[in-house]
Amino acid sequence: MSIHQNLLGGPAPTHLPDEPGREAIAAGTPAVEVAAAHPTSSLAWAVLADEAFAAGRTVESYAYARTGYHRGLDALRRSGWKGHGPVPWEHEPNRGFLRALGALSRAAGAIGEKEEYERCSTFLRDSSPAAADALGA
Repeated sequence: MSIHQNLLGGPAPTHLPDEPGREAIAAGTPAVEVAAAHPTSSLAWAVLADEAFAAGRTVESYAYARTGYHRGLDALRRSGWKGHGPVPWEHEPNRGFLRALGALSRAAGAIGEKEEYERCSTFLRDSSPAAADALGA
């Protein structure tokens, strides 16, 4: 038996490749500049969503979060994800997608889109309980 075998029978965790712009965000480059230079960066869109939400621009936050979420889904699929299974928070490059998903859930809840809020909250917790805990979702 391999030590890497999934004993629960579910899909293996998905580990995204490093995201373009992650280092720029970490170095303090404004997220708007990173998103313009790297529009596939879920992390840049998630940061923009967080900034907009903090400034009371909830609908703008929702739009940024949805963009980051969809960019993340594209990346997950390219990495072999089949629509379910773990996306570990502990793997740093996964955090952009998970943050965008959490931001989408938060913004959907804030504008009263209950079904989307519940869907995204469940998706986040199913993908990574650690992410849901870290993001307070």
